[in-house]
Amino acid sequence: MYNMQNQRFGRLTVLRRAAKRTRNQNIHWLCQCDCGNLVTVDGYSLRHGRVKSCGCLRRAQQQIASRQNPAFQKNIGRRENLVNPQQVEFASIHRSKRNRSGVIGVSYDQRKQRWFARLMVDHHYVLLKSFPDFESAVSARKRAERQYLVASDHHHDAMNA
Repeated sequence: MYNMQNQRFGRLTVLRRAAKRTRNQNIHWLCQCDCGNLVTVDGYSLRHGRVKSCGCLRRAQQQIASRQNPAFQKNIGRRENLVNPQQVEFASIHRSKRNRSGVIGVSYDQRKQRWFARLMVDHHYVLLKSFPDFESAVSARKRAERQYLVASDHHHDAMNA
């Protein structure tokens, strides 16, 4: 066992070993961040630089980056940049880089061992349901798209005619 007590890793100081272990049996350590927060961290992640703070470091870096980005500053608070004219969130109709299922609005929950289908329209979920298999989740998502996205496109076109 590697004793990490009283060592520093980034903004974290290791206080003591925690009772928690990961699935691969890595030891967790209770750490105090320079900002004062306490956090429990996997020892492997500490030693390999994967975790350097309680999250405050990332937030500080994001604040600096956003202040130095004129396009970001210009668009703060502009809701129209987040939704299309039919009030459907772009996140509901564009595949993100993090999408692993290959289908927009369909994801797998490892903890529950279930597939989830989601669709949000005008800040409300019109579909948020779990399924035992991928095909059922995709089918539900496609039905919801036909019902809500196509309908809202036709409604929007009719109002603009």
